[in-house]
Amino acid sequence: MNESVEEIEKVCQECGTPIKGRADKKFCSDACRNAYHNKHTSDTNNLMRNVNYTLRKNRHILADLNPHGKARVHRDQLSRKGFNFSYVTNIYQTKSGNTYYFCYDQGYLLSDNDYFNLVVKKDYID
Repeated sequence: MNESVEEIEKVCQECGTPIKGRADKKFCSDACRNAYHNKHTSDTNNLMRNVNYTLRKNRHILADLNPHGKARVHRDQLSRKGFNFSYVTNIYQTKSGNTYYFCYDQGYLLSDNDYFNLVVKKDYID
């Protein structure tokens, strides 16, 4: 049986250039593949980049204000440096009911009168 199979010409999903090669090939080059995926993930990448930037900035501020592992600072001092209280990497609640907020290994606990106790995360805190 000689059946005539009509070849469907595939084109690059990025630039529209005809593709030659494997049947499952979608792009004409690595550059087109990268450009296509960069365009389709840029919103997610930008969001993640901005969140990670804020988390790193928060951690840096806490570390600068807490060079010896324990410190007490006022909310205004954190705010003046640009600390964003909406971004933390994890929260730890003690058995006594205290809630610590962490940016990676640097943490804080709301104390009283808008003061915060700054701490460094210990190995036993997950």
